[in-house]
Amino acid sequence: MLLGIGPSQRDVQIACREARIIFPNSTTLNPRIEETGRRNNMSTRLSLSVLAIGIVVGLVFGVASSTAQVPPPPNPQDVLSAAYPGKSYSPYAGAEFPSRIYWGDTHLHTVASLDAGAFGNRLDLREAYKFARGEEVVATTGIPIRLSRPYDWLVVADHSDNMGWFPDLLAGKPTLLADPTGKDWYNRIQAGDGVSVALEIISLFSQGEFPEAMMYAPDTKEYKSAWKEVIDVAEEYNDPGKFTAFIGFEWTSLIKGNNMHRVVIYRDGAAKASQMVAYTTYPPLGSPDPRDLWKWLTAFEDKSGGDVLAIAHNGNLANGIMFPLEAQWNGRAFDKDYVTQRAKWEPLYETTQIKGDGETHSFLSPDDEFADYETWDVGNLDVSEAKTNEMLAGEYAREALKRGLLIESRLGTNPYKFGQIGSTDSHTSLSTAEEDNFFGKHTGYEPNPHRMEHPMFETPMGRIDGWQLAASGLTAVWATDNSREALFDAMERKEVYATTGSRMGVRFFGGWDFTEVDIQSRTPAHVGYGKGVPMGSDLPRMSGSKAPSFMVYALKDPIGGNLDRIQIIKGWVDGSGNTQEKVYDVAWSGDRSPGSDGKLPAVGSTVDVKTATWTNTIGASELGTVWVDPDFDASQKAFYYVRVLEIPTPRWSTYDAFRFGVPIPEGAPVSTQERAYSSPIWYTP
Repeated sequence: MLLGIGPSQRDVQIACREARIIFPNSTTLNPRIEETGRRNNMSTRLSLSVLAIGIVVGLVFGVASSTAQVPPPPNPQDVLSAAYPGKSYSPYAGAEFPSRIYWGDTHLHTVASLDAGAFGNRLDLREAYKFARGEEVVATTGIPIRLSRPYDWLVVADHSDNMGWFPDLLAGKPTLLADPTGKDWYNRIQAGDGVSVALEIISLFSQGEFPEAMMYAPDTKEYKSAWKEVIDVAEEYNDPGKFTAFIGFEWTSLIKGNNMHRVVIYRDGAAKASQMVAYTTYPPLGSPDPRDLWKWLTAFEDKSGGDVLAIAHNGNLANGIMFPLEAQWNGRAFDKDYVTQRAKWEPLYETTQIKGDGETHSFLSPDDEFADYETWDVGNLDVSEAKTNEMLAGEYAREALKRGLLIESRLGTNPYKFGQIGSTDSHTSLSTAEEDNFFGKHTGYEPNPHRMEHPMFETPMGRIDGWQLAASGLTAVWATDNSREALFDAMERKEVYATTGSRMGVRFFGGWDFTEVDIQSRTPAHVGYGKGVPMGSDLPRMSGSKAPSFMVYALKDPIGGNLDRIQIIKGWVDGSGNTQEKVYDVAWSGDRSPGSDGKLPAVGSTVDVKTATWTNTIGASELGTVWVDPDFDASQKAFYYVRVLEIPTPRWSTYDAFRFGVPIPEGAPVSTQERAYSSPIWYTP
């Protein structure tokens, strides 16, 4: 009895009498009722019998239960072992921390972007969302394509400047064709020469010389209509719990070809996002200065009550201006406002994407054997200025994290305290970051036998070859559910990590009391959140000189390569005020041991270049450890992040060579080691 109230004697008598009416062998049946019962079909009689039996049994057992009370549950604190970290016998009860990884791309362009359309892309917003959620579509070049596994979420980030202009040009809008430049571009596109038009558009835009007559300003009805379409289609495809379609755009700041782009993401839906049109870079209604973008973000939140954040674009085409140390590109020195606003609005950095990897450079990290990975260091966006070594420190994630510590010492706030993500920046409407399913940067580099030969850019300043495109990257978000709110909140707290395309699982926690016993659990997150903080966080303050401990765990991509090793990268400011870095191998596969130089031998390779295959006969399916910093100095600021490496697998250029029967260009790698970059954990004395 749920309420502990037993039946009365009369209740039992009534139930028994009802039972005798139905039981055919009863000696006390009423003849008239018995005759009626014979006329009833058997199923009805059986149902009534079961009902009556249930009443009797329930009442009788209720009487019994009233005299045998169930003992109250024990207090968990009295019976659970002190070694057990859970609060209940069930380790999952009350666990409110993020327990799932949600995969997606923060940076994708469709035909609505002026350069993507000119390059040949003809797929719109809807095709982009359909593809991301796992549907098969047909690429602009006529090739059927589908992801190996659907994404959980997507940000379509078309360029805010001139949004909606290219579809109108392609359609031959009279007002655009009335201008000689518009007519020329239209005719060349129709004649199949869109690539040269796209390069011309990029060059003019990069140098601030885009024709005013060809510009859709944010206050025009054409621009407002295009922004409404962005919002409406995102609302149409947003399906909380199943697939999240974020509203977003790319603010495409260029200083004479030097890249300072940011992707802006909205937490909210149409009601708030529609209150202001997207911010642009062309004056007078826009600006290329990040300070003005942050003012616009502030104004939007104040007006709408919504939430937004900005993601700094991969900086290896910035020619040193993405992460300056003391002053902006225009000579304006850093002040308290700059560092606090950048820290507030830009919690993430796009470490890896199609236009190269931006974790670190071999010039900056000469002792890091894995530093020279998918490197783009020729020049800026339009290769109008060649790269110099002095520029590199202002472009790469690891150096930016180190510079952030220095700036914090000077101004009190770290402007480069960011989490790391990966994106594609694809301009095909197709977010493809897998080596065996790579559809290139733009439509001219979708799969064809010659795409590796043709240069992406070539000027007197330098050349970027087609094979140098990187099949990268993805963002992994640890969140409580698949919704705009939960994913956005995880991004803001930096509980995210980047991969170059693999979907390996990575957990990283920092604290002061982790032990080897903690990593033995099949649910390390329980003790991770209980005893420490996750990636993207600050270590709790601790007095004394005790070294922090870090718990890291990695699980291979189910259809990817096995794991080679886990590394922890540390950066710090030494006693002389200089930044330092060190790479530690903390867990690895096989029976390898570090050599006399401290380096771990290579894992080997099973890649068969001729057939573009490999075997998972080396490496490990999972790796994990608890690591204590052996070089810890409690007086020095530091950060720690994880890099996980897979065993070598075929690169996309090797798949192309096999599938098209063409040679691999000279200089092109035949294999790659996919990797993940966690968000850091920071230590402050």
